[in-house]
Amino acid sequence: MVDVTDFKNAMSLLSSAVSVVTTQGDDGQHGFTASAVCSVTDTPPTLLVCMNSGSFSYPYFTKNKILAVNVLSEFHEELSNTFASRLTSAERFAQAQWTSLVTGSPILTNALVSFDCVIDEVSTVGTHGIFMCKIVAIYQHGDETHEKKGLVYFNRKYHKVF
Repeated sequence: MVDVTDFKNAMSLLSSAVSVVTTQGDDGQHGFTASAVCSVTDTPPTLLVCMNSGSFSYPYFTKNKILAVNVLSEFHEELSNTFASRLTSAERFAQAQWTSLVTGSPILTNALVSFDCVIDEVSTVGTHGIFMCKIVAIYQHGDETHEKKGLVYFNRKYHKVF
């Protein structure tokens, strides 16, 4: 059996894009910082998003059955930390500008790219829920005058990539 600490240390050496994942419903806006997001298939366009099922926001995502994955750029480190903090949802969302697309989930207006999704399936593995998300709309920030640099998490630190 693999030791949990050994597993976490090994996983810290896997570079991951940093995203803020959001939802909107009758109970308001909710969101969290995620590094466990990946493409599943392009037919139909689908993402996989993992979320700790013990998270305060988890029931809102499973109830709303919609979410947006907002991929962060180099200048979003503070926003990433905000959505990983214990601040209220209102305090978190006040830190940036948002819009919406098809589902109504909050779309970060200056994200590198945002994927607006419907959650098709939810599975549970250990401590996490795994959301299979059908992409219904995509938003890309329109400022082409600046080189786009992404924010990744590697070895327990943020790094900028381009």
